[in-house]
Amino acid sequence: MKPITFSCEATLPLTPEGIASQILDLANWPAFTGFGPVPGIKTAEFELRTSAIVGSRIRVTNTDGSSHIEEIVAWHPTHQLELRMQDFSAPLSRLATRFEETWQFERTEGATKVTRWFELHPNSSFARPFLWLISFFLRRAIARHLRQMAVAPRLSV
Repeated sequence: MKPITFSCEATLPLTPEGIASQILDLANWPAFTGFGPVPGIKTAEFELRTSAIVGSRIRVTNTDGSSHIEEIVAWHPTHQLELRMQDFSAPLSRLATRFEETWQFERTEGATKVTRWFELHPNSSFARPFLWLISFFLRRAIARHLRQMAVAPRLSV
């Protein structure tokens, strides 16, 4: 089934490697506060941390008590990172099989242009309209998070 897609971008006052480093610092993850019905992150902890980074799994607990796993599937800190969100708790588990997030970095004069691409994979045709509505709020949460990162660059996820 075709995924629901969107992207958000911002220019951050960090190097791509600095942004990637901040993503690995899970103490930063609660800076993602969500938007509307999309919850913020309460805690994030490594379930598995590999030496190569790829294959690392992060258990995320959200402010509403829901949870999911984020797996790092690509790690090229100079230009691109990819995360797969999966193993959602209910009610999201009834709507989506996974979310895929790609961070793309483009170095500019003293900063980095960041584009965050999302693919939300519905688990049925029935779930698609509900997941589209979630994507509307998630897009706003991601845009706000990027704006926060631009003024307080220690806020990553």
